[in-house]
Amino acid sequence: MAGSQQLLRYTRATAIVGDILKLRARDVGLGDMAIVESGDGEESLAQVIQLEGAEVSLQVFSGGKGLSTDATVRFLGHPTQVTYSPFILGRVFRGDGRPMDGGPDLAGDRQVDIGGPSVNPVTRVVPSRMIRTNVPMIDVFNCLVESQKIPIFSVAGEPFNKLMARIAIQADADVIVFGGLGLIFDDYHFFRTCFEDEGIFGRAVMFVNLASDPIVERVLTPDLVLKVAERFAVEEKRRVLVLMTDMTAYADALKEIGIAMERVPSNRGYIGDLYSQLAVRYERACSYQGAGSVTILTVTTMPGKDVTHPVPDNTGYITEGQLYLHDGVIDPFGSLSRLKQNVIGKVTREDHGQLMNTMIRLYSGGKEAQQKQAMAFDLSDHDRKLIRFAQLFAERFMDLDVSLPLERALDLGWQTMAECFEPGELLMKQALVEKYYPREKPAAAPAAPRGPRA
Repeated sequence: MAGSQQLLRYTRATAIVGDILKLRARDVGLGDMAIVESGDGEESLAQVIQLEGAEVSLQVFSGGKGLSTDATVRFLGHPTQVTYSPFILGRVFRGDGRPMDGGPDLAGDRQVDIGGPSVNPVTRVVPSRMIRTNVPMIDVFNCLVESQKIPIFSVAGEPFNKLMARIAIQADADVIVFGGLGLIFDDYHFFRTCFEDEGIFGRAVMFVNLASDPIVERVLTPDLVLKVAERFAVEEKRRVLVLMTDMTAYADALKEIGIAMERVPSNRGYIGDLYSQLAVRYERACSYQGAGSVTILTVTTMPGKDVTHPVPDNTGYITEGQLYLHDGVIDPFGSLSRLKQNVIGKVTREDHGQLMNTMIRLYSGGKEAQQKQAMAFDLSDHDRKLIRFAQLFAERFMDLDVSLPLERALDLGWQTMAECFEPGELLMKQALVEKYYPREKPAAAPAAPRGPRA
């Protein structure tokens, strides 16, 4: 059927609405690819996005500008495909899967269909391994667990791209698959330069949709990214970390297509199946039985810092927590990793859980004491200790430039508490205090090591 479809040329479009071309055709499947040829011979890829009886709606990649009703359409008989082979590592692709780095042609390499069902829950492995990032606010307080799906909630202007690059460089993953959605060129150049300068480009592959590229490619990019990640995990048994920024741009592209399709809008103009569209992508995160794993970390920007905006609101119901980035730091109070209990104290050091909880309790007390100080209330000696601890905590752990292996971060936590409090003031298990509390009162610790300059 695929061969005969490529020989057939359909003409006389019934409508052109924005980038949507409608015509009557037969034996066509949802998601199938086609080539649209305009009257002047220009060709563009297109994808079937809706079927209503014999009427087929195509999203034209290059846009509807210049198209007329005498355009011809040739269906390829297969859905969108992406190149998968070991040779794609170290390469950069457009949002439609075509190389954009000027490297060797990969036309002869294996092509795999994107999409398809997510993994059968029965075959999934319970997450039990940690992905170390050397970012203390993640590793110590909200561990990234293998096969987890978790977003970074932030707003425009925050250094989320810098944080994503740091995680890509420092994470103990075998393969990094990066997806850029609606990136400006400067951001794309930043990521590529960081990956090259820090020596991880050879185990990374990038799919980039720039802000100036067609929005249909923005909708395709997550599927390309996740299919490649899945193949590396299943066939090569690799531990794959997927990084995508920004999922709000993806949702906005869905909204724009929905408007062109004259679909009835839902909350704030977004399509009614926004939750399902996001869930289908996030549910690709998985630890495969007898194979590798796919872990998904994304950026979701919140317009107007509104966490009830449809994109972060729907995302929160799907993912296993979130990292809340604002004012240049990861907020320990707004962040949550629902899977961290699977690894804390089990694959990490025995004092991890107690130390994490105690430091957050003391930091919270420090913030309250700072408010009392700002309102000119009298402070107790304990309040002053809490304020001192909060200052050291922000400097040594919350600064995004700090880079520490988990064990060194835990030791620094004990040292920081010892600089401010006596053992009896910590209210921790006595056995842990006796084992890990510094025996000699420490002097002020040197500045925490900084990570690579992302």
